[in-house]
This record gives sequence, structure tokens and C-alpha cells, in this order.
Amino acid sequence: MQSVTISAVLFDLTGVLTTSPWPHLTAAAGGNVELLVGAYHEDGDHPWHRLERGEIGFAEWFSDISALAAEAGVELDLSPMAALRDEMVVYPQVVEHVRRLRRDGYKTALVTNNVREGSDMWRKLLPVDELFDVVIDSSAVGLRKPNRAIFDLALRELGVSDAASAVFLDDLASNVIAARAAGMHAILVEDPPDGALLELDKMLTEQS
Repeated sequence: MQSVTISAVLFDLTGVLTTSPWPHLTAAAGGNVELLVGAYHEDGDHPWHRLERGEIGFAEWFSDISALAAEAGVELDLSPMAALRDEMVVYPQVVEHVRRLRRDGYKTALVTNNVREGSDMWRKLLPVDELFDVVIDSSAVGLRKPNRAIFDLALRELGVSDAASAVFLDDLASNVIAARAAGMHAILVEDPPDGALLELDKMLTEQS
């Protein structure tokens, strides 16, 4: 039994609404994905974190990461990242869930760590404006998960004053933990996402 009625559902993008980019990133880094994206469970000064906060562009990130790879004696092959454009697949069952939530009166938001250069690509994959009341793109707002501030911003934009009345779905445990620390309910999404959707439905059905 929920003590607060859930009125808003927030979604991550990749790994939740679409297939995950992590296999491509891991391949590009030759298995050393932390070299490419830093400690992803943190919000620090690694070039990838700065890229996702919109502080630098892809060209500067590539220059910085190439220098780090040279220092580590690692040869980068970013061609697997280029394949993301053609190989990222939308999960239709998640899209339909979001549509149904909006029809049922829930507020919805997309909260994604992303890069400016990728915006056109992922926006073409989804009818973003039809699905979400609010879109929070890290590279546009200068904040990225797991920083609590990005969750607080999303809730303000939705007009949600009590974090306990919102639930967030993400495929990374660190972001789920961060959302819970911000006072939200949170669900870890696995591949395929159907189990998380069932958990969400149960949570919404059981609320008082």
C-alpha cells in the first residue's frame, strides 16, 4: 500500500525505451569502457561526463579521450559507436506503456544522459512530444545522472512537489539508487524491459 499516490512516471532513454548502447561502447573501448566514459556511477570531470553535461562537444571529447588512450597504451576503434545510429531499436511495448500512462492521466518525463550531437538521432526514433510532458536532456540542461539535481529539475518541470509521488525507470543501478536517494520510487530495467513494466503496473495498481 502506497502512502502517497503516484502521479508521475519518469523514464530513461537508452536501455529502457530503446536497446542499450553499452555493448557498442564496450567494443569501442576494447573492453576498457571506463577509459571511454569514466566512472559512470559518478558525476565527475571525465571528458564523457563533460560531454553529457554539454560543456564540450564530440570533437573535444574525442581529442581528450584519444590522449587518455595513448597514455594507457590502448588503441581506440570508435566504429562500433557509429553503428548505434542504425542498430538502436525502440521497444514498442515501452512506448505503448508511456502512451497508456498519459491517457490514464499520469505525468510523464524523459530523463536522459545524452550528447548534443546525438539529439537529432534519438528524437527521430520516438514521438517525443506525444509521449512526454517534459524532456530533460543532460546536454541541454548541464546536469547528468546520477546528480540529484537532474531529478529535482525534472520534478519541478513536471510540477511535482513531492518526490514520493513519482517513479523513475532506468537500466543502471547507480541511477536507480540516486533516484531513490532523491525521494522517488525507482525500478531497475533489465533486457528485455517487460519485467520492469510489470513491476511498474503492480506499483500503480497497488497504490491507494
